[in-house]
Amino acid sequence: MSHLEQLLSDLVAIDSINPDLVPGAAGEAPVGAFIAGWLRAAGLEVHVQEVRPGRPNVVGTARGSGGAQALLLNGHIDTVGVAGMNEPFRPRAEGGKLYGRGAYDMKGGLAACMIAAAEAARRNLRGDVIVTAVMDEEYAGLGTLAVAERYRADGAIVAEPTELQLVVAHKGFVWLEVETQGVAAHGSRPHLGVDAIAKMGGVLTGLERLAAELAQRPPHPLLGPPSVHASTIQGGGEWSTYPDRCTLAIERRTLPGETGDAAEDELQAIVKALAAADPAFRAVVRRDLTRSPLETPAGASILATVQQAAAGVLGRPVEPAGVSFWTDAASLHAAGIPTVLFGPLGAGAHAVEEWVDLASVHTCAEVYLATALAFCA
Repeated sequence: MSHLEQLLSDLVAIDSINPDLVPGAAGEAPVGAFIAGWLRAAGLEVHVQEVRPGRPNVVGTARGSGGAQALLLNGHIDTVGVAGMNEPFRPRAEGGKLYGRGAYDMKGGLAACMIAAAEAARRNLRGDVIVTAVMDEEYAGLGTLAVAERYRADGAIVAEPTELQLVVAHKGFVWLEVETQGVAAHGSRPHLGVDAIAKMGGVLTGLERLAAELAQRPPHPLLGPPSVHASTIQGGGEWSTYPDRCTLAIERRTLPGETGDAAEDELQAIVKALAAADPAFRAVVRRDLTRSPLETPAGASILATVQQAAAGVLGRPVEPAGVSFWTDAASLHAAGIPTVLFGPLGAGAHAVEEWVDLASVHTCAEVYLATALAFCA
């Protein structure tokens, strides 16, 4: 087993389920302690940034001699839950794949970052190479937001699994909520009650029309059109009572250039039209989490450097691509750090069987090192 494969196996063997997803879960502290020790032993300067109690970021820096660009390599250390999995924290290598929770999403990419940074520390570069092993990507992205507030770099690679594609764009998202307000009354007295669940029907119909309209908008060349969908709905308490409240959770996936304000306005327009047509319709719109899309400028030096490094390692041209899912890359980019994504092959993110292709993890480590040698020279 190679040094990289042993490191990846060690990472997968440590439970790091995000406690915001699974209450009472282990969280990131145990795996963070392991990563901090490994990076120190590799000669990096290590800082532990406690973002929440018991939930750290670990930042390791291969310090350069000065006078060159700094490169940031980012990977998250939290995972989703393991319901239905068989021995999720017992890494198993078979047929060139490594199985286990987090192997693909995204301890494979993180292990490649760590190996590349350790090698960069031995190369006497002028620029810093910074590894940020972050908490909470799977829920709210608080770890990378904390990194972006404190650390600076001239370019970044997020090592999410991209199937060895160079990703320069992805969608953002806005979480919205509509609450329709009725009047509670006994089911035998319809003249006294207003059914909040029934009133939500107009919102759902309007949402369906909005989804169809979004699908017809001019698509982004790498991402396609924006989208919206109903996520959850809650209301009512018992069979014989008119419900006084109904709450609908909605997710709006946004393209570069779209804002949370604009997404909220679309929903407000639906609610206002319903209120104008029905004097008994009452509803409020609330906005929860908003995360921006990513679009790396075509002229960003990190893009050209990674593109050249990846082409050299893979032996073929590498063209910029887009993905539909959100990543921490958007938070780094919003903080002024031009960012791309490049990560390994695999399958099973959030699924009951998860694996990463080991050869692709080695490839990623080579690409990250080649990027550091060119970017930080």
